[in-house]
Amino acid sequence: MSTFLEGIEMNEERFISLLRQLVGESRHLQNNPAQGLIPREDCASDHVLRALQPYSVENGGPLVIERVTFVEGRGNVIIKYPGRTDKIVSFVGSHLDVVPANPSQWDRDPFSLSIEGDLLYGRGSTDCLGHVALLTDFFATLAQARPELNTSIVAVFIANEENGSFRGIGVDQLSKEGYLDALKGGPVYWIDAADSHPCQGTAGVIPWKIECHGRLFHSGLPHKAINSIELATDVLNYIQSKFYVEFPRDPREDVYNFRTCSTLKPTQISCTEGSLNQIPPVCTIQGDIRLAPFYDISQARLAMERWIAEINADPQGTLGGLSNRGPHSKYVVEDENIVGKLKLTVFDGENGIAVNLGSPGYEALLTATKEILKEVKPYSIGGSLPLVREMQDHGFDLQIAGYGMSSKYHADNECASLTDLKRATKIIAKIASIIEAKTEN
Repeated sequence: MSTFLEGIEMNEERFISLLRQLVGESRHLQNNPAQGLIPREDCASDHVLRALQPYSVENGGPLVIERVTFVEGRGNVIIKYPGRTDKIVSFVGSHLDVVPANPSQWDRDPFSLSIEGDLLYGRGSTDCLGHVALLTDFFATLAQARPELNTSIVAVFIANEENGSFRGIGVDQLSKEGYLDALKGGPVYWIDAADSHPCQGTAGVIPWKIECHGRLFHSGLPHKAINSIELATDVLNYIQSKFYVEFPRDPREDVYNFRTCSTLKPTQISCTEGSLNQIPPVCTIQGDIRLAPFYDISQARLAMERWIAEINADPQGTLGGLSNRGPHSKYVVEDENIVGKLKLTVFDGENGIAVNLGSPGYEALLTATKEILKEVKPYSIGGSLPLVREMQDHGFDLQIAGYGMSSKYHADNECASLTDLKRATKIIAKIASIIEAKTEN
């Protein structure tokens, strides 16, 4: 039956209809708790379940479908087309939540599907509702034909991918409670990357915050103040200079085609509000570390703690020579024994992943991509994915792919190419065919 799988193509009408419904729910799928946006992923998965209901075992069909919910309204969906053996291939990671969209910054309504030539516009079209619709359509086609396979084919749609502040909702809890254990019987493809070619690796991520405490004083008396903004910028200069020495580009990053090396950078800054003639007492910088998978995030965490401790032990001696801010810009008010201080917070992070380039799963992905696209251009990126490294460490043959447009990820006027998604159906079908063929020999 591997030959049947090779022939599967997208049912374009069904796919577009489902994607229109999913994007139409995207207003309720926005995930950013800091903005008060808590998604209700069931709004999306209701449409998935309705589309597949005629093919469920409850209705005489072959599909075993389960919604797994840990937080009310925020379910995950597991779909299985059972095979006759314990062999399995699975497609995991396509998520039911989206990043926020501001309609005033779009040229079209982000919460409804717009089709302009080959492009499908709407929040989630690329990340990641397009993948959800694509895989749902694939399973509907499979269930309609009911081929007898040796290999089980599984999809797992997850909740809460776009925000790691809250645990116990999505794939982390599915893994913790054993729902993913059966997937170890074959390759696992994480379908949440982009640009149609195999993704060989992603970076780890560690969010951080540094509160820089100076001393409030009149700006006309700078010798009595400790300028927290200047302290923050010098702290950043210091830790960045240390970081790129201790975490240089690893030679394996070239093997895996990483476009960027490990980075440490600020992404937000704020300070105590006051008048323009006041030197602010507190400045807070926040950012992240993106770490190549050949380093462990525990190493970077310890390094950050050490660098901040060095500064706190002697802020003037450590930072005083880094920049020329004039004779009255100091981090110690000596005659009053007041010293600038730092408070570091390092948040939970994720290690990056370098996929196994010698595994059957990677070989199948490479072969399928080259056959359908007539070329294959593997790459790695500095973005991060949840749980993938942990799954790899626990014995999963974890591979990464995706078929949206990286140039449109999280962007205003997000869109995906219909042609790319139609080809994606063929690639996924070819992967399943390759895995199935190995059980037939």
